[in-house]
Amino acid sequence: MSKRSHRFDIVVGLAAFAAMAVAPAVTSNQALFDLVIRGSALALFATSLNLLIGYAGMVSFGHGMFFGLGAYGFGLIMQRTSMPIPLALLASLALAAAVAIVVGAICVRLKDIYFAFVTLAFQMLLYSLITSWVSFTGGDQGLRGGIPRPVFFGIDLAKYTHLYLFSSALLIIGLLAMRHIAESPFGYSLRVIRDNAVRASFLGINVWRMKLAVFVIAGTFAALGGAVMSLFVSGAYPEFANWPMSGEAVFMIMLGGLGVFLGPLVGTVLLLLLNDVITRFTEYYGLALGLVILLFTLGLRKGLLDFAVDLVRRRATAHGALPTEVAHE
Repeated sequence: MSKRSHRFDIVVGLAAFAAMAVAPAVTSNQALFDLVIRGSALALFATSLNLLIGYAGMVSFGHGMFFGLGAYGFGLIMQRTSMPIPLALLASLALAAAVAIVVGAICVRLKDIYFAFVTLAFQMLLYSLITSWVSFTGGDQGLRGGIPRPVFFGIDLAKYTHLYLFSSALLIIGLLAMRHIAESPFGYSLRVIRDNAVRASFLGINVWRMKLAVFVIAGTFAALGGAVMSLFVSGAYPEFANWPMSGEAVFMIMLGGLGVFLGPLVGTVLLLLLNDVITRFTEYYGLALGLVILLFTLGLRKGLLDFAVDLVRRRATAHGALPTEVAHE
């Protein structure tokens, strides 16, 4: 990524945060704030998974383990220690990164479907640990008693607008960091590995090390999303580490698109809106949502942003605005 592109991304991020910061002065609609906080947690989660799927070609069915680790790690640290929230957040991310190193060292040696299912096996191991270790995790009931929210740097997360702005800031920072990673030489090396791992090794790229690095990075950002969600619900629940959580992230990527960086963010918003709309009209939520996703996959055959970008490129090519080879990158 060039310095100009990096500066442009920062300006866009600051503008987005400024727009979010103005919202509480314009409206007091709590449903909107709920959507933004939940969306921040899930968008971080889905975008981190797309670092694996879209950029490295590593389809993980167990990415939810890191979302759960972030939620439980942060919640337990806050309940059992007097650590300030920023330090507790960093400690929970360090825990997720350490677990990702161990799990990734085993999984990234595997290929395709074996990688996918071994990551799922590790996630189910964590889920079983959470549900069975009742004295520590609360078992099926999750972490009870709420999460303490001591004031730090004048920020009081017990106030809803502060939690909203804090979640928005973490979302913007997380997206900017992942965007920088994706557009760095590291990110382009991942693309080479995705397209042809054998050729990448011939070019001198250490494939195993690169895959492990992106696995750890993705796990850490997923944990950040889990920590935000634990603040939102003031607790943590086994569902955060169960296999449907990973499926939701895959759905978000499918809806928004895996070829465009902001695709998972768009997919997250779409999924949350679909959740709210569908549950108002029918109790058969799973069936209705499945039909919508089927329409996307069969109708567009790609995510919404992927479809939009391809459409713009085809029209630009038809009018001579882009060379043909650029339009098909």
